[in-house]
Amino acid sequence: MPTISQSPSNTPTSAGYAELPELPAPQQPGVEAHFFPGFTGHAVATAGAVIHVLRGGSGPPLLLLHGHPQTHVMWHKIAGELARDYTVVLPDLRGYGDSGKPASDSDHGPYSFRSLAQDQVEVMAHFGFDTFFLAGHDRGGRVAHRLCLDHPGAVRKVCVLDIAPTLTMYADTSQEFATRYVWWFFQIQPAPVPENLIGFDPAYYLQHHLAVQNKTPGAIAPDALREYLRCYCCRATIHAVCEDYRAAASIDLAHDRANDAAGHRVTAPLLALWGARGTVARLWDVPATWRAKATTVTGAALDCGHFLPEEQPKAVLAHFRAFFRD
Repeated sequence: MPTISQSPSNTPTSAGYAELPELPAPQQPGVEAHFFPGFTGHAVATAGAVIHVLRGGSGPPLLLLHGHPQTHVMWHKIAGELARDYTVVLPDLRGYGDSGKPASDSDHGPYSFRSLAQDQVEVMAHFGFDTFFLAGHDRGGRVAHRLCLDHPGAVRKVCVLDIAPTLTMYADTSQEFATRYVWWFFQIQPAPVPENLIGFDPAYYLQHHLAVQNKTPGAIAPDALREYLRCYCCRATIHAVCEDYRAAASIDLAHDRANDAAGHRVTAPLLALWGARGTVARLWDVPATWRAKATTVTGAALDCGHFLPEEQPKAVLAHFRAFFRD
């Protein structure tokens, strides 16, 4: 298994990173109700972290997982409509948003997709759901992929948004991919190098990340951006998201290779959605990458960049309603 070493113990901490708060500032009253009226907030203790979760609606359970550098707020344009027909569960992934940010270790296992997937199975069990529909964007899509492999009986159907499989993307790395997805190679560097550099101006780093992947001007709402910034601009989140990427380039690849060698595939019906103007569409045949990993695959491209639920919410909502129909 590839490993990502730590920097020498005498590596200095940057002034910018050291001056950041350890944790996100408390959310202002009324913010969750503004984005998700009628939803209730919960703190669910799993074996590895305390997960911040919203729940709303009624009907079959639907778990929605966000990506980097965002939080559950990325679903705010469609969650209310989905809650008319589904019990919608909106967690912040471990390390992100207002969820717990536990200590990591030398193999980055606490931030592996396996660990993050286990959190979500325990979250759903907390609400009494042994099986559920599942959708994940960006890192959340990778957690969803791992959840389907580790807990195949739990997932009725799964949708992954704007990703190809992690192992496929690393194996096919080209200069163009490394240039376009620089954070895949920057954030995996040994701690605390990326943490220190991001810490000089985390607001700039986050907003630049959003800007280069968003192809629909105005799609990222200012109030949503404020939430992303609140949760990202602190030491614990920055370190956690770097650990997420370090795990993806090491222990997660070992898990994926083991599944491939054993012939394990996603057995739940899988819908892949992707942005036609994004990097993933430019560099991969998205449905083909998922047919190599899953038994039943359908897919569609949307006229947007990376942030499908914010750039094309009506189209995502329509695809979800058609796909997750019982």
